[in-house]
Amino acid sequence: MRGSRRLSVLTSVAVLAVVLTGQPAAAAVDPATRISGTTAVGTHNAYERGTYTYLAQALDARPGMIELDVWPDVITRQWRVSHSNPLGNDNNCVAATSAAQLYTGTRNKNLEHCLDDIRLWLGAHPDAGPVQLKLELKTGFSARTGQGPVQLDALLAARLGDRVFRPVYLRGGYASLDAAARADAWPTRQQLAGKVLVELIPGTVEEGNPTDTLRTDVEYARHLAGLASAGTLARAQAFPAVHNAQAGDPRTRYTEVSLRPWFVVFDGDASAYVGGGVDTSWYATNHYLLVMTDAQNVPPKVGNTDPDAARARVAELAAAHASIVSADWAALPTVIDEVLPRA
Repeated sequence: MRGSRRLSVLTSVAVLAVVLTGQPAAAAVDPATRISGTTAVGTHNAYERGTYTYLAQALDARPGMIELDVWPDVITRQWRVSHSNPLGNDNNCVAATSAAQLYTGTRNKNLEHCLDDIRLWLGAHPDAGPVQLKLELKTGFSARTGQGPVQLDALLAARLGDRVFRPVYLRGGYASLDAAARADAWPTRQQLAGKVLVELIPGTVEEGNPTDTLRTDVEYARHLAGLASAGTLARAQAFPAVHNAQAGDPRTRYTEVSLRPWFVVFDGDASAYVGGGVDTSWYATNHYLLVMTDAQNVPPKVGNTDPDAARARVAELAAAHASIVSADWAALPTVIDEVLPRA
């Protein structure tokens, strides 16, 4: 028994064990499994000091994803990391220059230092990962102040270097990212050990701004298409995500049909995916990456004091075809490092 059939059976066994015994079954995942065939756990807003004292501690928990909220400061033209302050930093990143400095020093640093912290930590833990780095651009890009896709690519390349799994690696010889994903050209977890896959989503402020007519997802997809046309796709460092759950192929929301093949990562509320009439098997069939957020809020809610219930929720959403199960479970380190077969 091989491939997707084997993964489906393993996931079903994990879910059945929860139903019969109330205890999640440990399901070891072969490192040779492609990342499209696994489900990992993500930590929401891992940069917040109330969640982890230092960002490196978030990585110590071995999550499958961490999230940073990013603001392009249009006054200083710096990239800020904060939940709600567009003009200042409020985070657990430090200006480390070695792995030994990751757990000390002044915090509240710019995005470049957060990226340095990630690179240094991965260098000290080459077997870890892959880590999906979710960047929520709170107000979107600000090209007029020199904070557009080109500049973000340059920053990611300068600070993360060869740690980044770039879109060009997935595309390979295929016509688009979509064609490569549907052919399951994703690398294995073993091949991506010590690596980062960067995901971009529109921010809450941007999505609530009726005057913003060019959002992060569209702007970066145009950027990818332009680079590919120029033969310079290797410069791109990130994957734009289709944000918010929607039945069918949610890329139909993009009126620029030519942009649709550049989206292979999807991100939305877990409750909307599993309770909103969405056929999530479509994502697994096409080998797209599917991030389910706020997993703790899927009824019945699972808090950060019940690891057994949290593991059961991870198994439930793995069976529902999630690639990443993101939640506020930082207080449950035995759950954060879980990796299950994806149904």
